[in-house]
Amino acid sequence: MVRAMTSSDLDLAAGAPAPAKSSAWRTEIVETLWLAVPMALTQLGQIAMMTTDLALIGRLGDAAVAAAALAHTVWLVAFMLGIGLASAVAPLAAQAYGARSPRKVRASLRVGLWASLIAGVPLTLSQFYGEELLRAAGQDARTAQLAGHYLHGLAWSLVPGWMFIAFRSFMGAVNRPEPALWIMFAAVPINAVLAYALIHGEFGLPALGILGAGLATALVSMGNCVAAAVVCVSMQPFRKYRVFGQLWRLDAPLMKRLLGLGLPISGASVLEYGLFGAAALLMGQISTTALAAHQIALQVAAIMFMVPMGISLAATVRVGHAVGRHDPAGARRAGFAAIGLGLAFMALMTLLVALTRYDIPQLFLGDTVTAAETAQLTASLLVVGASFFMADGLQVVANGALRGRNDTRIPLLFAALSFWAIGFPCSYLLAFPAGFGPFGVWIGLAIGLTVYAALLVWRFHLLTREPLPGLARG
Repeated sequence: MVRAMTSSDLDLAAGAPAPAKSSAWRTEIVETLWLAVPMALTQLGQIAMMTTDLALIGRLGDAAVAAAALAHTVWLVAFMLGIGLASAVAPLAAQAYGARSPRKVRASLRVGLWASLIAGVPLTLSQFYGEELLRAAGQDARTAQLAGHYLHGLAWSLVPGWMFIAFRSFMGAVNRPEPALWIMFAAVPINAVLAYALIHGEFGLPALGILGAGLATALVSMGNCVAAAVVCVSMQPFRKYRVFGQLWRLDAPLMKRLLGLGLPISGASVLEYGLFGAAALLMGQISTTALAAHQIALQVAAIMFMVPMGISLAATVRVGHAVGRHDPAGARRAGFAAIGLGLAFMALMTLLVALTRYDIPQLFLGDTVTAAETAQLTASLLVVGASFFMADGLQVVANGALRGRNDTRIPLLFAALSFWAIGFPCSYLLAFPAGFGPFGVWIGLAIGLTVYAALLVWRFHLLTREPLPGLARG
């Protein structure tokens, strides 16, 4: 359905004065939720595809689950290297929309698509050397081989995945995120059926095992990208922007701005996901059971993370709109409203996970003796993980708010400090010298995330006390 204009849309269109303070906060929360709900559901759809793959792979045994964990570590590093370029479409397009510049809205999407394609060629090719990289990192030879098979299919999802993010960012920037949700709703069951068929050889398709799961994800990602492009050229209000108009014309100044915003986003994402990837490597050195439990517990955390991620995307748009219309008070209000929503959701989910920690692992595992050991360790990790769920939700929303103000360089420095000067050393020291094993790894992750979240909120507080012209310094 098409979202009706809200009171703030009408006020903006009519040039009405700002509402009273309490009313402004209520309006901001409502507007953020209008954007955040479909964005969060789209994110949940994305993680549902990955969770479905993991559940199907789990039926192939612990070795396959461990291989999937290692393959995702390699794939996510590559994906994060390019995700900033696609994600930077959101603040650029949102600010252009707030400034009522439709040409810049269209150009923001165009440079994002080009950047995704250019970055995608070498990074896609890098995935075909995943087995060699994992062997060099000291992983079990059989597990590394299985991970390499998975990556041979998954590799082809990088470019269409980034392009879908660029299309989705454009849709959100113009206050219409719903079509991306429709596409993802269709993709989840298609992915489940296709992955099952390609893993086990059903419906006349070949039985490809773990390779089939990766290939199914790639095919569905390509379908998502094509569907999003069709929506953008055929549906209102997107059609009026003529998103493929002058596609071959490269706006060099805007591409420079996108790179200036996107590369630090990618850098921070690589540092964050690299920390979790390094944690998987530490778990692999402890035992296969520890690695499998880590992957399942991390998948649960990732599911929870998708809702704050949706709120973060909404925060980028809302703050970006305020920046575009030169409303510093509105930008500050938008950011802190989103932060409050993210904290409230994560508090509720942390309690829910704590109460269901013994039931959750059964969704991913069978009934073997090894599976029982993995399930018990997973439940214990979820208890430890409750300490960083709140920090994880807080940091992603604060990051989204900062991106709306084009502030991505200082958060990159914060990520380096929090994750690699504090988080990883704590994980290693607590896991091995201190003897806490897999629990020590997760305690270290919690410490790094907490420091990062605190620094980002502090940064947003300080930055939004300045006038908007100061945002270029960030």
